[in-house]
Amino acid sequence: MEKNTWVAKHTGRSDFDLVGLFSQSKHPTLLCAVIFMDFLMALTGNIILILVICHDAHFDNPMYYFITQVSLMDMMYISVTVPKMLLDQVMGVNKISAPECGMQMFLYLTLAGSEVFLLAAMAYDRYVAICHPLCYPILMNHRVCLLLVSSSWFLGSLDGFMLTPITMTFPFCRSREIHHFFCEVPAVMKLSCSDTSLYETLMYLCCVLMLLIPVTVISSSYSFILFTIHRMKSAEGWKKDFATCSSHMTLVILFYGTDVYTYMLPNSYHTPENDMIVSVFYTILIPVLNPLIYSLRNKDVTRALKKNELGGLREFFQQNVVLKLRSEVSSIL
Repeated sequence: MEKNTWVAKHTGRSDFDLVGLFSQSKHPTLLCAVIFMDFLMALTGNIILILVICHDAHFDNPMYYFITQVSLMDMMYISVTVPKMLLDQVMGVNKISAPECGMQMFLYLTLAGSEVFLLAAMAYDRYVAICHPLCYPILMNHRVCLLLVSSSWFLGSLDGFMLTPITMTFPFCRSREIHHFFCEVPAVMKLSCSDTSLYETLMYLCCVLMLLIPVTVISSSYSFILFTIHRMKSAEGWKKDFATCSSHMTLVILFYGTDVYTYMLPNSYHTPENDMIVSVFYTILIPVLNPLIYSLRNKDVTRALKKNELGGLREFFQQNVVLKLRSEVSSIL
């Protein structure tokens, strides 16, 4: 059969070899088990956080709506890379086809870009809640929240639609080995045999713009927030607002810091080993840490968990999922 993909046209091959984490490890089986446990923890933690927020009417406000969106993005984010990586290790296969590589690249670019803008929207939400509490119901109504979330998803997908086609249409005539555990843009670009300096410059400028706007919003919001908190006379209110903001700032520093390293530092700072370590941090560890950060630093979420809200979640699950499945089975029979 004649190969007509762009990769086959330039290289005679239509797939790549992923030289991932396990080839670098002395104990690949143990590492595989650890990553699998992290994957389960990320899914479980984020699902529990979403269910707790959706089940309790106390959490019916924009801040928790944004948190559920972050949890949803994190679950999708870790699912883009980890399942294939684990399956390849179990099956003893490390290949990925060109369409799969492009799809993986598009999804992680979209999700990462969306979360970058969503974190900025969350900072603006905290600014309005703390600095303008009387206007909060008006400035952050349901329509505004939907607009902010939709805009975050749109801008993230725009990043994916711009970078993925350009990256995947370069001719690749060098080694087929991607020194990474998934198709990340910098790792794939190293295989190109053409001059990519202009594209790398444009990608750098694109990343600067994508980070500049959210960082400006976040830094401005927290400058006003810190000034307002400093003027508070209530120690309890000060502690609550500071705990909420510190949770968000922790996530911002972790997520933005890894993005800056991956896409904005010069090539002289990059090695395949360091790149994979940083990628593990933001593709695997951050989705695991996010539910812990928001639940441990948020007294309302902690209180909901301690008051056996999970028992209520079991009832919620039975009412909304089990009954639905029963009705579907009955309709089929």
